[in-house]
Amino acid sequence: MGYLYYGAETHPTEVPDRILAHLRVVATTKLRRGESFTLTWRHPDGGPEGRTSIWVQPAIPLKFVFDSADPEQLDTHYLQALAEAANTSSGITIDWTDQPAPLSAVGAKRAVAAA
Repeated sequence: MGYLYYGAETHPTEVPDRILAHLRVVATTKLRRGESFTLTWRHPDGGPEGRTSIWVQPAIPLKFVFDSADPEQLDTHYLQALAEAANTSSGITIDWTDQPAPLSAVGAKRAVAAA
């Protein structure tokens, strides 16, 4: 389980490493281009009900912390879906049950570049 730190928040959001790795690629690609987007997730079971949405933009610090020292292999289809969602008015909605399939990093780079 990895952690997503946003802005001045001292308590990170726990995110599975597989999902966090894909989110990192899409977010850094968007932010490098100076593009902002909305990121939403439902609160996990065992915590308060509801959901959280954040406005991700270049001036707000964003930090990804992974539990594993080894990089995740990326799923080009999942990357493309996240990139396309980031370009909509509703933004990216993370589903904690998503299980991106591991594909080559080369294919993942092509999918992000095409987004």
